[in-house]
Amino acid sequence: MKPLQPVAPRARLLLGLAFFALFIAVWAAATLGGFVSKTFLADPLSMLKSGWVLLTQMGFAVDIGMTVWRVVGGFAIAALLALPLGVLMGAYKPVEAFFEPFVSFARYLPASAFIPLLMLWVGIGEAQKLAVIFIGSFFQLVLMIAVQVGGTRRDLVEAAYTLGVSDAGLLRRVLLPGAAPAIAEILRMVLGWAWTYVIVAELIGASSGIGHMITDSQALLATDQIIFGIIVIGLIGLVSDFAFKAANRRLFPWAQL
Repeated sequence: MKPLQPVAPRARLLLGLAFFALFIAVWAAATLGGFVSKTFLADPLSMLKSGWVLLTQMGFAVDIGMTVWRVVGGFAIAALLALPLGVLMGAYKPVEAFFEPFVSFARYLPASAFIPLLMLWVGIGEAQKLAVIFIGSFFQLVLMIAVQVGGTRRDLVEAAYTLGVSDAGLLRRVLLPGAAPAIAEILRMVLGWAWTYVIVAELIGASSGIGHMITDSQALLATDQIIFGIIVIGLIGLVSDFAFKAANRRLFPWAQL
C-alpha cells in the first residue's frame, strides 16, 4: 500500500464490505453481549424484525417513497436553477461580482432555521419540505459550480480564442465540457446534503416520511425502528451515489483517463 496508489475494483469492493462486516460485528457484540442497554441501542436482529414489521404492517414503504420524492423534487428544482446561474457566474466576472456576495452570505444560513418561517409562508405541506431542500442545496450548488467553471485552464481558453471561437462558442465548447465531470460530482455530493435537510423538515409538521416515522419512534423509545429508518436513508443514499458515479463514467469517459 503506497500513497495515492490506485486500488483494483475487486479489492475496493472487498475492503468496503469488510468495513460493513466489522461495523455490524462490533454493534452485535456490544448489544447482544449486554454491554449496551437495548433501551439506548437496539441489536441488529431486533432492528431487522422491527424493519420487517414497519414495511409489511405499518406502511413504511409509503413513507420511504414520500421522502425520496421530496428529496428528488427539491434537489431537481435547486439544480435546474443553480446550474445556469453558476455557469454564468464562473464565466462572466461581472455576473460573479453581482451575485457572489449574496450567495456566499446565503450559503451559511442553515436551512433548518427557515422552517418556522416557511410554515408561516406556505404551511406544513409539501411546499415547505421542498423549500427547505431548495434553500439548503441551491446556494451551495451555485457557488461550487461557479468556482469550477471559473477554474478552467487559461491555456485552453486562449487556444480557443486563437482559433477564432466566439464567446458563446467558448462557453459551449470549452468551459462546459471541461467543467461537466466536476459539476456532476458536485451534484452527487450536494444530493447527499439534501437528505439531511429533508429529514429535518420531516421532523417538524409532517404526517409522512422517514423523518416522521423517526419522530414517532423516538416518542416510544423504539430505537430499533429509529435505527432501521437511519439505515434505510443510508442505503438509498448509497444506491444513488453508485448510480451517479456510474452515470458520470458513462457520460464523461474522458474524465476517467
